[in-house]
Amino acid sequence: MDGLFWNVWLGNYYAVLESVAVAVAVLILISSLDDLFIDAWYWIRETWRTLTIKKRAGYRPLTQQDLLQRAEQPLAIMVPAWMEYDVIAQMVENMIDVLDYQDYVVFVGTYPNDAQTIGEVERMQRRYRRLQRVEVPHAGPTSKADCLNWLVLSIFDYEQRHGIEFAGVILHDSEDVLHPMELKFFNYLLPRKDMIQLPVTSLDREWYELVAGVYMDEFAEWHAKDLVVRESVSGMVPSAGVGTCFSRRALLALSEQTDNQPFNTDSLTEDYDVGARLAAMGMQSIFARFPVQFRVRRPSWFGWGPVRERTVSMALCVREYFPDNFRASYRQKARWVLGIGLQSWESLGWRGSLATKYLLARDRKGIVTSFVSIVAYVIFLQLLLFWVLRATGLWSLQFPTVFQAGTWQMNIALFTTAALAMRVVQRFYFVNRLYGWEHALMSIPRMVVGNVVNFMATARAWRMFLLYLLFGKRMVWDKTMHDFPDATQLVHTRRRLGELLTTWQAVEPERVEQALQQQQRGRQQPLGRILVSQGWLDDETLAEAIAFQGDMQRAAIDVDYLRAGVFPVSIDACVQWRMLPLPPLQEGTLRLAVANPLSDAALALLQQETGSAHIEQDIARESEINAGLRMIGGAEQWRVDTVPLLGDLLVEMHLIDHARFEIALDEYRPQRDGRIGDYLVRKGIATEAAIAQAMQEQRQRAATLQSPSAGAVPA
Repeated sequence: MDGLFWNVWLGNYYAVLESVAVAVAVLILISSLDDLFIDAWYWIRETWRTLTIKKRAGYRPLTQQDLLQRAEQPLAIMVPAWMEYDVIAQMVENMIDVLDYQDYVVFVGTYPNDAQTIGEVERMQRRYRRLQRVEVPHAGPTSKADCLNWLVLSIFDYEQRHGIEFAGVILHDSEDVLHPMELKFFNYLLPRKDMIQLPVTSLDREWYELVAGVYMDEFAEWHAKDLVVRESVSGMVPSAGVGTCFSRRALLALSEQTDNQPFNTDSLTEDYDVGARLAAMGMQSIFARFPVQFRVRRPSWFGWGPVRERTVSMALCVREYFPDNFRASYRQKARWVLGIGLQSWESLGWRGSLATKYLLARDRKGIVTSFVSIVAYVIFLQLLLFWVLRATGLWSLQFPTVFQAGTWQMNIALFTTAALAMRVVQRFYFVNRLYGWEHALMSIPRMVVGNVVNFMATARAWRMFLLYLLFGKRMVWDKTMHDFPDATQLVHTRRRLGELLTTWQAVEPERVEQALQQQQRGRQQPLGRILVSQGWLDDETLAEAIAFQGDMQRAAIDVDYLRAGVFPVSIDACVQWRMLPLPPLQEGTLRLAVANPLSDAALALLQQETGSAHIEQDIARESEINAGLRMIGGAEQWRVDTVPLLGDLLVEMHLIDHARFEIALDEYRPQRDGRIGDYLVRKGIATEAAIAQAMQEQRQRAATLQSPSAGAVPA
C-alpha cells in the first residue's frame, strides 16, 4: 500500500513537473527568439557588406598607415583609482611604454584616505612627466562616477593653465592592457565622432579557470556580434567603462547638462548611462572595430602541449583580467545588473525609438531570465532523476506525458532545444575565433557556470534594489579587486634608452640626438651621463629609466652598512666598477647598487673574487654612487649632490679620452696608486693643468650647492 502511495505521489509530482517545464520552455523560447534575431541581423549584415559594400569600386579598408599619417591631436587619459596600489604602477608603466603616441597626458584620480595608491601614483609621476595625479577632495570610496567627475574638472583646468584643448578624453581602468595603436585610432576618428567605444576582451586564462573563462566567452561574443548589431539597429552605443573615448564636445555637453557632473553619481553603471544620454543629445557614437595584431603566449592541447608565442589578428581592443573566483564575479556582475537592468529603468525609463526600446528590453530581460535558467536546471536534474528511477524499476506509475509527438508542448520543446543548440554554436564560433578550439570546447560547460553566476548576481542586485526602495539604503560602489599580468604575459619590446626617455617626455628628442652625436665624436660616455652632465636630464629620472629598461629594482642605499665598512667586496672593486655593496638578504647572493648594469665580464670577476653564486644588481642614482664611494674612501659625511667625481668631470669637460680613462680605471687600485688625479698624470692620460682645471670646476659646483667641497676620492 505504501509503495502504491509513493508511486501515485511521484506520478502526480512528475505531471506537475512537466507542466512547469512547459512554462519554463515557453519563457526560454521567447528569450531565445530575441537572441536569434540578433544572430540573424549580424550574419545578414555581414553577408550584405561582403557582397556589396566591400566589392564596390574604390572601396579600401582603413589601414595603419592611414592612422600614422594623421597629425597628432592632444589627448587625455583618465584612470579612476581607489585601492589600486597593487596594479596602478604596472598599468601606467605598461601603458606609457606601449603606446605609439606622443601628445597625451595621463590623469589618475586618487582619494586622500588611500595613501598606498597615492604613493604608487606619485612614484610613477616622478618617472613620467606626462602623468598627473588628481586628488578627489573627500574620502573614498564614493563612486566611480564621482571620481571621474573630478578628473574631468581637472582636465579642463589643465587645459586653461597650459593653453591647450584636448581633442578627446579616454577612459581606462587600472587593470587595462592597451594596444600601441589605440591613441592613433582615436586620433583618426576625432573630432568627427563624439564617443568611440573599443571592444573589450579578457586576457587568456587557463582552460580550467571556469569563472574567469566565462568572461572570455561572453565578451568574445558580445563585443564581436551583439554590440555591432546594437549600433547598426539603433545608433546607440553603451560605453563599456574602459576603452571609451569622448570628444571634447561630448564632455562639454554632458557637463553643461548636469552642472559639471558629466557622469551620473546616482548610477552604479555610469558608463551605460552616459552612452544613453549622448544618444539622446544626438551625438555621434561608434562601436569601432579595426583589425590589428597582438603577440600572445598560449599553451596548446589543454596545457599538455608546448607554450607557443604567436601573432593573433583581432580587433583593436582593451584587454584585462576579470575576476577568477565565484564571489568576486557575482558581486561585480550584481553591480552591472543593478545599474543596467534596474537603475536605468528607474532613471531612463523607456524613452527613444522603437529600436531603442527593444534594446532596453533586451538589456533588462536578464533580471527575470537569470532566475528562469536556474529553474530550468533544477527541472532538468529532476527529470533526469525520474529517468534513472524508471530505468532501475524503482518507479513505474506515470501519467500520459504532455510531450507527445505533434503536440504544441513537444513543438515548443523542440524549438527551444534548437534555439539552445544555436546558442552553443554561436558561442563556440566566436570563442574559437579569438582564443582557439580548446577554449571554444570549454565554453560549452562554462555556459552553465555563467548562468549560475548570473543567477547569484541578479539575486544580489534585486536585494540591493529592494532595500533601496523600501528602506532608502544607499547603493554604493562595490569595489572589484583587480589583477594585472606580469612581464612574462605581456609581449612587447623594450625601447632603447634615448627612445624611452623621449617617450616619457623626460628629454626633448633634439637633446637626445645631440647627445648621440657627442657619443659618435669619440666621446664614448654613456648616453644618460651625457644628458645629465649637460643639464638636460636629472639623475633620478635616468635611474628610473635604466631600472625600467633592464627590468631591475631601484636600490636603497644603507648608509650605516657602508659606514661599518664590513662587506664581501673590496673597496678597490667598488671604485673600479662604480658600485656599492648592499646588505645581504640571503646566503650566496651578492647585492650591489650600480648606476648602470655591470658587464658579463665584470660579473664573472666579481663572482670569482667573492665566491657568490648569484649577483643581484639594483639601480641607484649616479649621485648616490658618488656619495657612497666618497664614504667608503674616507669621507665622514653622507652627502648626495650633483658634483661629479674627478674622473667623470675630466671626461665631461673633454680633458681626457673616455675610452682611455675606462682602461686606466680597470687597472687602478686606490690603496696602491693613491689619488686618481696623480695616477692619471703618471699614466700620461691627463696633464697637471687638466687636473687643476677639473678640480677648480669641482669646487665651483660644490660652492653652488652651498656645501664644502668633498675630499678627492678615487673614482
